[in-house]
Amino acid sequence: MPKIIIDGQTVECRSGIPVLQAALEAGLAVPHYCYHPGLSVVASCRLCLMEMKMRDPKTGQMDWAPKLFPSCQTPVRDGLEVRFCSDPVRDNQQHVMEYYLLNHPLDCPVCDKAGECYLQDYTEASGPATSRMVEDKTKNPKKDIGPHTLLYQDRCVLCSRCVRFCDEITGSGELAVVGRGSRCEIDVLPGQPLQNPLQGNVVDLCPVGALLDKDFLFKQRVWLLRSARSVSPADSRGQTIWIDYNEAGIHRIRPRYNEKVNEWWITDEARFGWKHVHRRDRLRQPRIRQGTALQPARWEELPALLRTWFSQPSPTVPNPIAAILSPMLTCEEAWLLAKFARSLAPQATLVLGHVPTVGQDQTYPKGFTIKAEKCPNRRGVETILQHLGGPTASFQEFLGQAVEGRFRAAYVTGGYPNAWVMDPIATALAKIPFLVVHDLFPSALDAVAAVQIPGSAWAEREGTFMNCDGLLQPFERALPPLEGVKADGQFFSELLGQPGLFRARTVRETMAAELPQFSEVFIPRDLPKHAH
Repeated sequence: MPKIIIDGQTVECRSGIPVLQAALEAGLAVPHYCYHPGLSVVASCRLCLMEMKMRDPKTGQMDWAPKLFPSCQTPVRDGLEVRFCSDPVRDNQQHVMEYYLLNHPLDCPVCDKAGECYLQDYTEASGPATSRMVEDKTKNPKKDIGPHTLLYQDRCVLCSRCVRFCDEITGSGELAVVGRGSRCEIDVLPGQPLQNPLQGNVVDLCPVGALLDKDFLFKQRVWLLRSARSVSPADSRGQTIWIDYNEAGIHRIRPRYNEKVNEWWITDEARFGWKHVHRRDRLRQPRIRQGTALQPARWEELPALLRTWFSQPSPTVPNPIAAILSPMLTCEEAWLLAKFARSLAPQATLVLGHVPTVGQDQTYPKGFTIKAEKCPNRRGVETILQHLGGPTASFQEFLGQAVEGRFRAAYVTGGYPNAWVMDPIATALAKIPFLVVHDLFPSALDAVAAVQIPGSAWAEREGTFMNCDGLLQPFERALPPLEGVKADGQFFSELLGQPGLFRARTVRETMAAELPQFSEVFIPRDLPKHAH
């Protein structure tokens, strides 16, 4: 790995990267707008200029060159010496910042980007203390450029990140720089609104408050939010995300850098697919059928009741018990539920639950793929089923066996963000005399369920998902379960008779003793602020 010298400090860096990226990865706060490691380099903002030592053609000695160089366009090489802490560099930054502030509106108090805006940070660090602007500022109208995005053109610094994203990452090309000179601005092409399946990333890419998410507009201040590291349940790829939340709930989802999966980007499905967590029709209390109706029950009475009903022998049914492990469960939850079923009936049938798919995989020019499989943990549940062995069945096989009356009792888990109980599923499950349904929302199964258990949403749980490539990724709990709801992992632990609070890491360590695949998890590295 090459070593370069930045402001007198030796920095070991990756080969082939620009000096700017090396400085950012070393934790140095070098101002920049247009550079992004996932996009092509245009070197247009001129904020990242640096001094660099070069060999004097007359004396042959290494000395500081008389001009400044864009650090985003200069590749690292062993022995290179540069500096950002010098008067020429600071003078350049101050003059460039003054230019950016000429027409920029002073509307930070109402801007959604306030608190995480590059322009605010750089003005504080490098900008002029006062403005010499005496003319009226140029004003541009706000633009509605797509179903999810607004463009506040007044705030734009023409870094062109959004344009390059639509050209290079999605290949859809909806955005362009139009006009010339001082009349340049970002706009959508005629008849092409910004609505590609990755379009929300342009809001993250914007270093100022020019591109804004309509869903988040004027909803919260970023300094009032906390962030949890999570993995999106939107599809089987396992996109890593930040959940930004507070006491009022989730407010937005942002991409979390992951070099093995989604890099800097996430799909709109992952970005906007959290709204089901706050749906008002969520189940909020366990209920047990008494006569023809489901009546409220206490969580404390459920473990003994379920163990009694599931452990009763049946001389007429060969495999009387089944446990349907939804691919929306975490690996730890699926493990506990499977162990519970097998602890009561060693020949209990374990079933991988319904795997929703939509269309075909979509792959974009630089390799980003949106998976057709819309669940996060099918691979993890399959791994557990293969290890445990014994009677197993696909979901369709299970439905066929249920219609034939081969099960006396079944524990069915759901947790899907959308309706999944279609008529064939409801008809088949109605044949099971003792049906336990553990789900988020009411469904057709409520009419036949003996026990209805409210589930916790993915943002209310902790655990790991194994993506379609076998990568095991942990995620944190952002929100507590709804009032009246118990976390799935906690309830499954109580079913097994395990004392204490459920902790995903503790369960995973137990699993790893039998399954080496669960001994290591992949945790993406956190990038420094402004390093992406």
